[in-house]
Amino acid sequence: MSSEITTTNPYNGTHIKSYTQFSKAMLESYLDQAEKTFETWKHLEIPERTKLLKKLSKNLIKNKQIYSELMTQEMGKPISQSKSEIEKCAYLVDFFAKNADQFLADELIETDAMESFISYDPLGCILGVMPWNYPFWQVLRFAIPTITAGNTILLKHASNVTGCALAIQDLFEDSGFPKGCFQTLIVNHEQIDQIIADPRIKAVSLTGSEKAGKHIAEVAGKNLKKLVLELGGNNACVVLDDANLEKHIDTIVNARMQNTGQSCIAAKRFIVVETIYEEFLQKFKAEVEAIIVGDPMEEATQLSVLAREDLAEILNKQVNDSIKKGAKTLIGNKKDKAYFEPTILTHVKPGMPVFDDETFGPVAAIIKVKNNEEAYKTASNSKFGLGTMVFTENIKEARKHILQIEDGAFFINELVKSDPRLPFGGTKTSGFGRELSIEGIHEFVNKKTVYINL
Repeated sequence: MSSEITTTNPYNGTHIKSYTQFSKAMLESYLDQAEKTFETWKHLEIPERTKLLKKLSKNLIKNKQIYSELMTQEMGKPISQSKSEIEKCAYLVDFFAKNADQFLADELIETDAMESFISYDPLGCILGVMPWNYPFWQVLRFAIPTITAGNTILLKHASNVTGCALAIQDLFEDSGFPKGCFQTLIVNHEQIDQIIADPRIKAVSLTGSEKAGKHIAEVAGKNLKKLVLELGGNNACVVLDDANLEKHIDTIVNARMQNTGQSCIAAKRFIVVETIYEEFLQKFKAEVEAIIVGDPMEEATQLSVLAREDLAEILNKQVNDSIKKGAKTLIGNKKDKAYFEPTILTHVKPGMPVFDDETFGPVAAIIKVKNNEEAYKTASNSKFGLGTMVFTENIKEARKHILQIEDGAFFINELVKSDPRLPFGGTKTSGFGRELSIEGIHEFVNKKTVYINL
């Protein structure tokens, strides 16, 4: 008997749509189609592929309202942020349309040969396992460089955004990409292990939790499959004693509260030097209290519900367990179904869930430290390694700490964010491998040595 996946609007609890999970035969047909398409797609010249990217970018903007409403209905993202996500996707597509030919060009190497070079050849069919928090962006930042390199893609999206997953497949096909170039799979977690083991799958990219990453890594390793992991984080926002709060407080608050706090690279631990602590707390609290909370379909709404009720329950437990260990509630800590009130916790220390773990929602953990040296040391006290942001007027001094911070990103006077022009990824339990930029398009290629002599 076939199982069904049902999508639900987290804001009002209404049923959106039900989808039938793929049978074994259906899954086989998709795998077969992906492999057949690859045999022709890989031979298409890169300029021909980038022509299709340009069509795709135009279709993203053309359908921006439709895609944005779908995202907001399925996972509760404020509609203005959904629109921004689609616009960022179009920028991503334009970037690779412009640069892919250069990124994938043979790299000539001078040796004893008549000619020698590195050829960047596609691998085949790549499986993407993607999360719900940025339903279009997370998929396209993996898919666009991967497909442009000559691979085909099978997507296993989060079940609560199945509508978005199917819309993305339609987007590719409507833009002229061959059938089988990008396909969405409606499957469960048990089926994923079988898919990874299939010899037609050459590599896997996962964006998700640490737990999911460890499992996928185990399955991929067992089957000797290339793997890119972008996992959780509890990014530090370091506020040094000379930080310009008047200038940067909006950015600092947005670093935690954007997407209703559901971002792996959000600032989750605010490490503040004691000489500026009271001023920071006053300004931060005022900004958080001014956030417009409401119906995510309203343009003015800045923060709404979490994507599912169980996510609010998990966050509620993390907060309350931290309070039991000594954290204090400055504002917030109220839950109503999938809604979790913007929350500020003070007196946070290592050993509390809000310090040690990833909190996926609008909760800011504030840690007071004595001086700048302790601030950097506290920022480094994490099993995660996605990114750190530092706010200071002394750029020269901040540069000296780039090596000290082991994360995949180090931002000064700006929130950590992804940019198509720069590599994106983490260290430690935040994963490995890189997305975006030239690094991302080279993740799923065979860097082949070609050596020619007379």
